[in-house]
Amino acid sequence: MSRLKGKVAVVTGGSRDIGRAISIKLAKDGAKVVVNYNSSEAGANKTVEDIKSIGGQAIAIKADVSKQDDINNLKAKTIEAFGNTVDILVNNAGGLFARKTLQELDESFYNLVMNVNFKSTVFVTQAFEPLMTKGGSIINLSSQAARDGGGGGSSLYASSKGAVTTFSRAMAKELGPKGIRVNAICPGLIGTKFHDDFTKDEIRNKVAGATPLRREGQAEEVAGLVTYLASNEASFITGNNIDINGGLAFS
Repeated sequence: MSRLKGKVAVVTGGSRDIGRAISIKLAKDGAKVVVNYNSSEAGANKTVEDIKSIGGQAIAIKADVSKQDDINNLKAKTIEAFGNTVDILVNNAGGLFARKTLQELDESFYNLVMNVNFKSTVFVTQAFEPLMTKGGSIINLSSQAARDGGGGGSSLYASSKGAVTTFSRAMAKELGPKGIRVNAICPGLIGTKFHDDFTKDEIRNKVAGATPLRREGQAEEVAGLVTYLASNEASFITGNNIDINGGLAFS
């Protein structure tokens, strides 16, 4: 399939899990992909290798997208590699980092969670939007947690994703007149390292059992939705926060 042939895509946090699946799927559909990473150079290089193995084009660029200087460098290296136009931006970088109750929170942890999950989305969008033209698509990774408050000890994560949800709606209105679409997706329980690290097996089994489809989702299923939103097939869809959770929760 080549519905994204000739397009340039930037994927933040593209070294593993959902970001990796998104990067590979975009490439399969013809896009040239910038795989951003912060700490996982090996993972980013593996993503690039997998893309090249199927005949795609990709580069890996290190940047901590919670820092403005790194964002500027990501933009400069993207232009150097693929030119002055970016057609698809996927703000995927994020994390839970730890489960903490209200009384366990401190300012440092607050800044970490909000900067990685929300600040990055704002300022990466600000940096790349001038490179986007009519038909461009921005897809932000929100979460089911933005709708239901998340699991225990994830108040800041849920709040940061709620901010992503609202920011996506605001940007759809602001950038729509330029022909740029902005949507967010809200994954539920997806079988990734995120839940391997932070969700107990008994909780995962309980949630999967309560899901109408009776299973966890897969990163590749999220990637399929992202790629659809990036394509012209979704040309009249903007300002949406789209659930992908197997029917566990409805908007």
